[in-house]
Amino acid sequence: MLAAMRIDVRMGADQLSALLAVPSTGVFATVGAAGFPHQSAMWFLPGDGELLMWTYAASQKARNLERDPRASLLVEVGATYRELRGAAIQGSVELIHDPELVRGIGLDLYARYSIAPAAEARSLVDSQLSKRVGLRLPFEKVVSWDHRKLP
Repeated sequence: MLAAMRIDVRMGADQLSALLAVPSTGVFATVGAAGFPHQSAMWFLPGDGELLMWTYAASQKARNLERDPRASLLVEVGATYRELRGAAIQGSVELIHDPELVRGIGLDLYARYSIAPAAEARSLVDSQLSKRVGLRLPFEKVVSWDHRKLP
């Protein structure tokens, strides 16, 4: 009886794109040296089949990714169970060291999350640039849910 009542709550590609288009904070997980997940809050830029982020090169997450590129990012919105929708995106992260690419990620993050006016953002990003690396998380596996589809 329960199998007959199974409801597919997965998101379609358009719904996933709409979720990721909202500037929210994701939970980024890398594999720590002892094998346990290392989680941190991350802002991200959605792209075509990938997410872009940046972090300090000396951060624990960057060191974890140098050792093991596997990671995931969880994004979820909704205040009640019936409103929950989200996605867990898994992939092998590429570290980006090219300063121009990292600068572009930083500037786009500043714009997306309204951190500073454009004129100020360039100076702020450039002041951090030598310490930052970009992260490219490809969509190797995506698990999504939208509880608004429940009866």
